[in-house]
Amino acid sequence: MQSTAMPTAEQHGLVAHSDGAFVPVQTRSERFRSVNVEDFEPVNGREHEWKLSPVAAFADLTSGELDGSRPEIEADEVDGVAVSWVGRDDARIGTTGTPEERASANAWSSFSEALLISVTGEGEKVATVTRSGLGNAPRAAHTIIEIAPNSRGLVVLRGTGDARLTENLEILVGDGAQLTVVSLQEWSDDSVHLASQFAKVGRDAFLKHIVVSLGGKVVRVNPQTHLAEQGADVEALGLYFADAGQHLEQQVYVHHDAPHTKSRVTYKGALQGEGARTVWIGDVLIGQKATGTDSYEQNRNLVLTDGTRADSVPNLEIETGDIEGAGHASATGRFDDEQLFYLMARGIREDEARRLVVRGFLTEIVQKIGSPELEERLTAALEAELQGN
Repeated sequence: MQSTAMPTAEQHGLVAHSDGAFVPVQTRSERFRSVNVEDFEPVNGREHEWKLSPVAAFADLTSGELDGSRPEIEADEVDGVAVSWVGRDDARIGTTGTPEERASANAWSSFSEALLISVTGEGEKVATVTRSGLGNAPRAAHTIIEIAPNSRGLVVLRGTGDARLTENLEILVGDGAQLTVVSLQEWSDDSVHLASQFAKVGRDAFLKHIVVSLGGKVVRVNPQTHLAEQGADVEALGLYFADAGQHLEQQVYVHHDAPHTKSRVTYKGALQGEGARTVWIGDVLIGQKATGTDSYEQNRNLVLTDGTRADSVPNLEIETGDIEGAGHASATGRFDDEQLFYLMARGIREDEARRLVVRGFLTEIVQKIGSPELEERLTAALEAELQGN
């Protein structure tokens, strides 16, 4: 695995200016990275990667000792999907990315074995791996999802019950493969979950990456996708519903690093209740080699009550002028009164009309998962959120 020397001021987001002063790093691609937690300064909440996060709520995950033993899991038995454990010296570990913040590095420094989910074969297959009952002690985890070239599959990584977890997920998509990964957070009300997710997509391969965050007190899922080979394609989708006092955060990063790559990023969320908070940051880097890139990212938030806050920050870096297209959009707003009036004018009660509007807003993401059973279950979960259950 990668080792890194102790960081300098330049590594920690400060670069020397011509007059000798230091200026902060402005772009996602320039951030310092290391697998060693000691290479990062203690988190104080003023860092660019933490300034919108409630850092006091998870200080034990960024700086404390972590239990890195195997978590209990339940895995479906599916032909073409193998679930096993590998040691820290496995050659696949570290091939998709490197931590860029202390919680991720703490998990990387602490895990004892990595959970490996291997997908092979061209036939359609769906497998769910569930982590539950992790308890209230701070834990670390590391998971690898690898799909063989020209294979197809859908993997759901689900979290339920109590947890105080910081983890890393690595996704390796072989050439010509088509993989869907659903990261599903249904933790208990007091749980805290911090996740960095790294994906590397091969030549002419396609990754559909979906983050669904419904449960947990604080949930922070940061997916990064490296479109490393020509023709690599990612569709990054997100769905979140924040209730009173809940903090749900996503920091998405797509790196176009090869010719004729494509990305579509769509995250949608709803907020209701005093203190409900969501954060979405979307970074797209189109590198010098990424000629012919086609990229678009958007984030939409629907505010259902007073007392909520939604932060939405799209960013785009372009290092080559030879692209097909690139853009981004962000919007946060309340109900569409015209839609509400239209439904009520047809005899639908106001409370039911509101649920229909919100359901229609969010289920666009659910319907893209590709698993009817999971789509039905998530639709029911959203209905429960709308009912306040």
